[in-house]
Amino acid sequence: MPKNIDTSPKQETAVLIGVITLNQDENTVKEYLDELSFLLETAGGKELKRFTQKLERPHPNTFVGQGKIDEISHFVKENEVDVAVFDDELSPSQLRNIEKILNCKILDRNNLILDIFARRAKTAQSKTQVELAQLQYMLPRLSRMWTHLERQQGGIGMRGPGETEIETDRRIIRNKITLLKEKLKTIDKQNQVQRKNRKNLVRVALVGYTNVGKSTLMNLLSKSDMFAENKLFATLDTTVRKVVIENLPFLLSDTVGFIRKLPHALVESFKSTLDEVREADILLHVVDISHPNFEEQIQVVKQTLEDIHASDKPIFVVFNKIDIYSHIEKEPFDLTPSTKQNLTIEDLKNSWMAKDNTSSIFISAKNKQNINDLKKMIYDKAKEIHCKRYPYENLLYHMPE
Repeated sequence: MPKNIDTSPKQETAVLIGVITLNQDENTVKEYLDELSFLLETAGGKELKRFTQKLERPHPNTFVGQGKIDEISHFVKENEVDVAVFDDELSPSQLRNIEKILNCKILDRNNLILDIFARRAKTAQSKTQVELAQLQYMLPRLSRMWTHLERQQGGIGMRGPGETEIETDRRIIRNKITLLKEKLKTIDKQNQVQRKNRKNLVRVALVGYTNVGKSTLMNLLSKSDMFAENKLFATLDTTVRKVVIENLPFLLSDTVGFIRKLPHALVESFKSTLDEVREADILLHVVDISHPNFEEQIQVVKQTLEDIHASDKPIFVVFNKIDIYSHIEKEPFDLTPSTKQNLTIEDLKNSWMAKDNTSSIFISAKNKQNINDLKKMIYDKAKEIHCKRYPYENLLYHMPE
């Protein structure tokens, strides 16, 4: 009897590399590497070891110093590591130098995020957006280690006299980028028609850092069954559902999650998807309050909303996951200053977060805590917008029976 052969793909092993600088202290780098590890896990990889080094700034040639890169090289060879992942964007020259030393696959944070987006993309639009971002990322980083792209373009006489392989590769990529941009314009025009057909309804969009529970909340409010799991970027394609609260219908959309150091090429290519955010009437900014660095995540989302010109809309901050929020109780008469670790939910409700010039609410989408209060908050604002938009219907709301 032949033995069963395991045909499942081998899980790639990886080392993570970060630099402690004047702008990133040790705790910050640890948090960034924790997130990088989660990104790696989402992409199907396995972390073996982390390497960090204190430098004023990343080394211009090898990101880390010569001694540290030699230490990493020794570990990579000894443990047959498949991938080395760097927490910041690598320049083309850094990438080439590190490849020569480590002799394994080299990724930076941007490349890893692009890989996850490529795995998650399901629709023609998201696949086109991701491919465009990948090619824009790849273009300045072409080296002799890349597969020769001219093999994808057949025909005699396609290669100019004296043109090198790498120049041909660049020309092919530029041509493909142009074609993808045209394709996205066509898709965007189709989406604009769809959005115009929905313009009569008030539109509410869920925004937030990746993996904060937006899809779970979407399922709860719309009574749908969208894909939701504890991985980064579980939702990539924008989903729109019609929701009715009391007698008022509105459209609710779930959008791609944001993340710190989000590749600029991705933000640019996903602008058409983010139109759902820009054209929404109300934004629900979902925050994972159980995350140790949720304040920084709030700032990342706020900055991203400013970058896509969507920060001037009515925004409700929805602090989610209060069911797993933990804090350390202070002893009676303890006069030590309050910190995140010893603030209760009631303390948080009276903190700057709840009063930061915006409406906020604390919920648990998983356990359905305070969901009725959230619905009331959405209903009141949606009704206000609806009545301003359709004053005749406003009279009907207040006519005596």
